[in-house]
Amino acid sequence: MNALKNIEAIFLVAVAVAVAAVGGVTEKRPLQVAADNSVIAAAPAAPAAMDVVVVSAKRLSAAEKAALI
Repeated sequence: MNALKNIEAIFLVAVAVAVAAVGGVTEKRPLQVAADNSVIAAAPAAPAAMDVVVVSAKRLSAAEKAALI
């Protein structure tokens, strides 16, 4: 049981070190917006109608089920 707890602790430490390493390597740059606001305003306001699928079938009787097997 103690071995499993130790493996879990080692894994968590490894994840913490990896996250810290990636955070230190990446450049901190300001976010740049490529599009102006007019493109966002031109988006459609109402979503399209949702498609509806209806599945209907009759239940098989015991004799019909036996015939299929």
